[in-house]
Amino acid sequence: MLTVLVEGNKSKKTRIMQRAYLDWRNFRRYFDFLLEEGFIAKCNNLDADNYELTEKGRELLKRLKVIDEILS
Repeated sequence: MLTVLVEGNKSKKTRIMQRAYLDWRNFRRYFDFLLEEGFIAKCNNLDADNYELTEKGRELLKRLKVIDEILS
């Protein structure tokens, strides 16, 4: 989900869910966690509910990539 937000910049929930290949139940669980912990945030857009990656989320994504490289 973090990668989807980096690639898409600002996205709606449905778009994030589809691009992350998650079903609705799992998506809600992960999405709610990321939102509550401040890794993603709702944009201040009056037209639609778009979400974007925060600086904290970008840092998490960098660290996860480092871990993936170590394990590969």
